[in-house]
Amino acid sequence: MNWGMKGWGRRLWAVLLVAAVVAFFGKGVSEASEALPAPQGEVILTVSGLIGRGNGKDAAGRPQASFDRAMLEAIGTTEIVTMTPWFPDVMRFEGVLLRDLLDKVAAQGSSLHAVAHNDYAADIPVEDARRFDVILAMKANGRTLTLRDKGPLFIVYPFSSDKALRSDVMYYRSVWQLRSLEVR
Repeated sequence: MNWGMKGWGRRLWAVLLVAAVVAFFGKGVSEASEALPAPQGEVILTVSGLIGRGNGKDAAGRPQASFDRAMLEAIGTTEIVTMTPWFPDVMRFEGVLLRDLLDKVAAQGSSLHAVAHNDYAADIPVEDARRFDVILAMKANGRTLTLRDKGPLFIVYPFSSDKALRSDVMYYRSVWQLRSLEVR
């Protein structure tokens, strides 16, 4: 390793390089393993399975993340305007991007098992969250979603943005009254 430096110059360069690598990768590791805060309000979503970050443990002792509405909103919200097969008009949905939630819990799997309050379940490829602006909608047309109107969380794809999203397979993945996600 001769970069035109003599003795102490090479050692200094090596020390600085190692420090930069440790700072870069060490920060990511500590953030991923840092516990999430505990929910202060009613838990509306539980994420379990292959995650690296949570605020509790599941029955097997693995990390589990419980979220109240404020915690989800703190991740950051966005909106999509789209047609759906369940509403006659174009709807404006507001919620958390699914990919941002997966990043928050340091998800490590390739699929999600989404379960609704009525035990309806669907498997969703994680790739959907990375490729499309899939959201966990908390509001529709400015109104907070409740169990009576597909809430408190509704997985919504931006159906109007891509013809490929307008299929029975994608509609099947749009779980409303969502209560849990298991990362597999």
